Amino acid sequence: MSAINAEAVAHFAGRLTFETDVSDVAADLAARRPGLVVVDSRSGESWDQGHVPGAVHLPTREIAARAAALVPPDAQVVTYCWGPGCNGATRAALEFARLGYQVKEMIGGFEYWAREGFEIETASGVTRRPVDALTAPVEAIACGC
Repeated sequence: MSAINAEAVAHFAGRLTFETDVSDVAADLAARRPGLVVVDSRSGESWDQGHVPGAVHLPTREIAARAAALVPPDAQVVTYCWGPGCNGATRAALEFARLGYQVKEMIGGFEYWAREGFEIETASGVTRRPVDALTAPVEAIACGC
């Protein structure tokens, strides 16, 4: 393997170590994976617009002060924010990493969670948006990737 290939392998393996996608998070939640804690790092107003059912609401600016009270130290934390145009989940993941947590960032964020048709929760209850054909297979169970 060339040095460039080795760097590429290290890069992509590193991404898979520290990133996950919305369909993998949905599967882990459905399987009730022990120790998984999904953290919504957005503001209260954003949380109220809709969030992943079962997520913990912990805005990034409050992680250092409140994480120990809300998230077990041995948890596998997955952070999310609005979407791919926002690095809030990255900042939140960094805060959890600084505190010693195992953490991944959910790429795609809440935008892709909703666009892929997974359940969202608001004060009115749990609902689901139609699957966006540009983000997920409409008639298939999985994308095959």
